[in-house]
Amino acid sequence: MSSSLSLLPLFLLLSSAALAHSLHLAPSSVETLNTKPTTLFNPKLPPRTLSSSKKFEGSSDLVHLRYHMGPVLSSRPINIYLIWYGRWSLPQKLLIKDFLLSISTAAPSPSVAEWWRTVSLYTDQTGANVSRSVVVAGEHADVKYSQGRALTRLSVQQVIGNAVRSAPFPADHKHGIYLILTSDDVTMQDFCRAVCGFHYFTFPSMVGYTLPYAWIGNSAKQCPEVCAYPFALPAYMGGGGPGALSPPNKDVGVDGMISVIGHELAELSSNPLVNAWYAGEDPTAPTEIGDLCEGLYGTGGGGGYIGQVMKDREGRTFNVNGREGRKFLLQWIWSPELKACAGPNALD
Repeated sequence: MSSSLSLLPLFLLLSSAALAHSLHLAPSSVETLNTKPTTLFNPKLPPRTLSSSKKFEGSSDLVHLRYHMGPVLSSRPINIYLIWYGRWSLPQKLLIKDFLLSISTAAPSPSVAEWWRTVSLYTDQTGANVSRSVVVAGEHADVKYSQGRALTRLSVQQVIGNAVRSAPFPADHKHGIYLILTSDDVTMQDFCRAVCGFHYFTFPSMVGYTLPYAWIGNSAKQCPEVCAYPFALPAYMGGGGPGALSPPNKDVGVDGMISVIGHELAELSSNPLVNAWYAGEDPTAPTEIGDLCEGLYGTGGGGGYIGQVMKDREGRTFNVNGREGRKFLLQWIWSPELKACAGPNALD
């Protein structure tokens, strides 16, 4: 849905979602999946026998993901500028920054860096790949809620404009992207109802520059059962089935945000100006590389199941490792080589 993380497909068959999109390139020597067997699994989820085809979940020959000649984020490094809108605790900030920095940091397999390799397979018309190097180049705390506590898709651009004009960081239109992260007491147009996050680019008339950006909100107090799934479940899924899973960092809202951040960052990197990689003929409502794999986190996923993931000794659920011993649960991304959803924790 229009450069945003839509909600409905979370609960639909991923095979149905796949009927709308895809891409196929010649095989490459770049290894994007960890195929080593593992004994770690989530006993609450379906057995591996649900994936007996040896094809990766979400695969389809009917998906028509195409390149539309626009740029990808190939600069080395990609400069990420963080805008903390509202009130954020230091542990929450460190958790999100550790995830972002894990993209470029080696960690035990399956890792965030291995997950990002799938994103880095996407190229522009010159053959330049999405960069594997990411840094947090600047931060700005908007603790006074400069645009109020009820944002819109336009007013969020003004948040970026205020940050750039007050000079906590530059208008980096060549190498930068801007992440606006709103605290759990801030509402956003269509939040919870239609989106958990979205990405687009700023209008020069509002900000002075065309800057790729993404917005993601903390859903902890508003709709964790929608935007922090599977760490919270909708009421209609209660009773009889698996319960909500334990978040890897003990923060339902922020752990849920991290998967959405990963989703939007993957799409922002491969389609920053909404004229690069997407499926469909309407650029105002593109289906992108994260949309194709919504709700899928491991082998056997689909039909409402997230797939085979792992648990640590404390019973917390994850599927990738990050820096400083962190663990995260990230949705899979559509691979242009496998023509399927892929993640480094795949079992087959």
